[in-house]
Amino acid sequence: MAGFTAEEFRLESPPTLRSMVVARMREAIIDGRFPPGSRLIERELCELMGVSRTSVREALRELESEGLTVHISNRGPIVSILTAKEARSIFQVRAELEGLAAALFAENASEDHLARLEVATERLASVYDAFEPAAFLREKQAFYDILLEGADNDALAALLRTILTRIARLRVVSLAKPKRPQASIKEIRSLVAALRARDKKKARAICVEHVQNAAVAALSVLNEDGTSA
Repeated sequence: MAGFTAEEFRLESPPTLRSMVVARMREAIIDGRFPPGSRLIERELCELMGVSRTSVREALRELESEGLTVHISNRGPIVSILTAKEARSIFQVRAELEGLAAALFAENASEDHLARLEVATERLASVYDAFEPAAFLREKQAFYDILLEGADNDALAALLRTILTRIARLRVVSLAKPKRPQASIKEIRSLVAALRARDKKKARAICVEHVQNAAVAALSVLNEDGTSA
């Protein structure tokens, strides 16, 4: 497959091999190295990662359950194509769930949670300045892990994590829009300030607006690419 070397993609540690295969393929799909609509050929994936066909098949099944791949008759697995309609639905759900998470964080989080969230915000800002998808996704995930931990609602965290990978994919799409990264980190800093002030109403509103702005950016990119609205 184009864009990879066997040395870059090979995995060596058998104890967690299945999860490592899934994680490596998930990252490649989210950051666009496996573009939407591209075929995922088992033999080539086995050669890239140095793993068995069984491991690759198990990984593909998990990625399909996450909505990142689909199986097409006579073609096999391909990277799913995210339409504007699907993206809009995900953003609507994300806005409500993350808005609730922000309100609960303002109410329930400890001072330690707040301090860690502020540190995570600065780490996130540093990767915005030199944007690279894998580093951005890692720091963004760290930020939201702290947000959900401080919100202290297991049901909410579980619901958000069911759409986590599709949200991550859309984050990369939205940040492809010029000036969106700078606007995004400004919004996040405003959110953290509201959380520090323990202002539940303002934190929820800022979080919802942040997601809505990301939706506008992502949907404009998807529509420019010719996907259906």
